[in-house]
Amino acid sequence: MPTYDYVCDACEHEFELFQSITAGVKRKCPECGKLKLRRLIGPGAAIVFKGSGFYKTDYRSESYKSGAAKAKKARSTAKSSSKSKSKSKSGGAKKKS
Repeated sequence: MPTYDYVCDACEHEFELFQSITAGVKRKCPECGKLKLRRLIGPGAAIVFKGSGFYKTDYRSESYKSGAAKAKKARSTAKSSSKSKSKSKSGGAKKKS
């Protein structure tokens, strides 16, 4: 259930009220008793995700995880072999002219 902010236009009393979404808007001020109460438009509350199931890796199968590990290993070996090839092609020290 959300919390709504209210303000009274007669006495300027401000307060928060915890009520259901389907509940009607309150009109009577609890301080002065006049029917000058209005509900304010607020920024709302942030959604908080707790527990498992909210990350893309939470529901991955074991076969997917093992395949991803193999692919990562293959990429790392390909990078190391390409680095060693580029070092051998560059040769030794440069000649001074």
